[in-house]
Amino acid sequence: MPAKPKKGANEPILLRDDKDGIATLTLNRPDKYNALSRELMGVIIDHLDRLAHDRRIRVVVLAARGKAFCAGHDLREMLADPSPPAIEALFQQCGQMMLALHRIPQPVIARVHGTATAAGCQLVAQCDLAVAASTAKFATSGINVGLFCGTPSVAVSRNMPRKQALEMLLTGAFIDAKTAQQYGLVNKVVPNAKLDATVRKMAESIVDKGPAFIAAGKQLFYRQIENGMNLAYKHATDVMVENMRHPDARKGIEAFLNKRPMPKWQDR
Repeated sequence: MPAKPKKGANEPILLRDDKDGIATLTLNRPDKYNALSRELMGVIIDHLDRLAHDRRIRVVVLAARGKAFCAGHDLREMLADPSPPAIEALFQQCGQMMLALHRIPQPVIARVHGTATAAGCQLVAQCDLAVAASTAKFATSGINVGLFCGTPSVAVSRNMPRKQALEMLLTGAFIDAKTAQQYGLVNKVVPNAKLDATVRKMAESIVDKGPAFIAAGKQLFYRQIENGMNLAYKHATDVMVENMRHPDARKGIEAFLNKRPMPKWQDR
């Protein structure tokens, strides 16, 4: 988990640590407030693509080092080449990264220890779950520098009620962690000293569940929520039928009915 505030000269910009079925990806540009450069987004996408096929990993935690969780896009990099093709490519890459978080079968938990602004706030919203330290703050602050946070609005508006989301997007004002929890942007808010333990407990509560069912459930959740209710129930029924065909489903139900320990789940 993140600890040191400064990045060494030869350290990668994204760190990965695997333990007990949990992979922690840590943004490692603390001197740049973990701004999402093209290089960093590319590395994140590569790691997520590999994790999607890693059967050892059941949960992914997204964390960061330094004072901030993520300050959004690297504005200096954007100004270095503000041509429409370059900006379009940048935001397309950002969209690919965000969609990769949804695409991988493992649930992704954001560990938010500090400020998350603009695309950094989007990153929190895009994760499946989020735990924030009580000192964390959130904003879609692009409007303050003449940029409406268009791409962050996609994820933020799917987490929060419309008026609260629009207030953040139109004013660029910060909200504290408790307000973020009330709005639905994060699941839990805890003191800084309990952040790692709380993230760990949440991750471990998922690790011991059947990965095939977690993967199918995550995919269904996002698919059905974008559909009308009739189609949503059809998709949900299809998933339940497939779940029941999985050998682990019968074993798990029989274990529950007979008060036996749950079976050892298959990888997928």
